[in-house]
Amino acid sequence: MRIPAHSVCTAIRDDIVSGVFERGSRLTEEQLARRYGVSRVPVREALRTLESEGFVTTRRHAGAQVAEPTEQEAADLLDVRALLEPLGAARAAQRRTEAHLKVLRGLVRLGQERARRGQGEDLRSLGGWFHETLAQASGSPALTALLTQLRHKIAWMYAVEPAAQPVETWAEHGAIVDAVARGDAERARALTALHAESSLLLHRLKRPERGRVRVSQHVVNTAGARN
Repeated sequence: MRIPAHSVCTAIRDDIVSGVFERGSRLTEEQLARRYGVSRVPVREALRTLESEGFVTTRRHAGAQVAEPTEQEAADLLDVRALLEPLGAARAAQRRTEAHLKVLRGLVRLGQERARRGQGEDLRSLGGWFHETLAQASGSPALTALLTQLRHKIAWMYAVEPAAQPVETWAEHGAIVDAVARGDAERARALTALHAESSLLLHRLKRPERGRVRVSQHVVNTAGARN
């Protein structure tokens, strides 16, 4: 059974984002193939994809290694997100389906309920699902892919503190969904821009720690693998 390269790519990316592979650490095809229980072919394809995304760099005679973005490059990620997320919300107001609205409203209800109860451990994942769904509602696969890649890279570069007033944060999410539901692209854009700006203060740049690769329990998802 051949494991798809995208499954291997997801596994390596997740381990980079979580810090299992530290910035600057070397990545060899043999090492990764053993780690994920796959052949070198999907590993090679995955490394090419991750290099195009900026997670991996390849140097002549040195091979692949985890990228080491500068502080300026990390700051640029937040600036780019602040431009693209409002665009995605505006597009969602024009192109969303009833299915998108149903999911968005359900996430807002859950988020508001968890926020009122002080169940902060669920809010980060709910927030991620909200923004992923909002991006998908834009009806633009290219924009959705860019925003997904940005979220991965921001999670890699930044630690995000819990919001001091999570009820207000989820009220902002609810207002964005209301604008999207009404088809009000400009209001959806403006509200999302304000939301992105307010979240900037919660981001703290991670400082890389040098050391050996940590042990991970990550297993490549083989579901749907063919031949």
